[in-house]
Formats: sequence, C-alpha cells, structure tokens
Amino acid sequence: MTKSELIEVIATQNQDLTKKQVEFIVNGVFSSIKDALNTGDKVEIRGFGSFKIREKNSKVGRNPKTGDKVEVPSKNVPYFKPGKEIKELLIKAD
Repeated sequence: MTKSELIEVIATQNQDLTKKQVEFIVNGVFSSIKDALNTGDKVEIRGFGSFKIREKNSKVGRNPKTGDKVEVPSKNVPYFKPGKEIKELLIKAD
C-alpha cells in the first residue's frame, strides 16, 4: 500500500474529512515520526508497533567488482518492531 492509497482508504472511511485534510494528517504523522527518530527518540504506537534507531557497527566489506577489502563505517538505521496484535494477525493469516 502506498501513501496515496492509504490516504484514499482513510478518506473513504471518513466522509467528514476531505482527501486534502486526510493527506495533511497523514503527512503530519509521518513527519512527527521522522522528527522523533531524527532526535533519537523511540516512537511507540500501541497495538501497531514501535520505531527506533539502531546503530550498525563498522565492518570490513568487499568490493564485488575488484575483490578489495573496504571499511564500511558505522551508521544508524531505522528499525520497526511489530506489536503483539500485528504479530498475532500475521500468524493467523498463515
């Protein structure tokens, strides 16, 4: 599902809101999540899951073209951990 599809679904489920209003809300939610992660905060949405930043350690990689060893620096990566309800829903779907 894309962001525009999400906006469409929410707009059809809520006749009181226009697509523009729903788009503004969805963009605000995503922006708030990004801002929180950027400052190092954890974002937890009960019943859905949590987002946080994990640090990946530096490592020695290999250039696939030349075979030379390359130092890959450490970096921060976003991580999503699904909540209990989402896990149970996905297990039942199997």
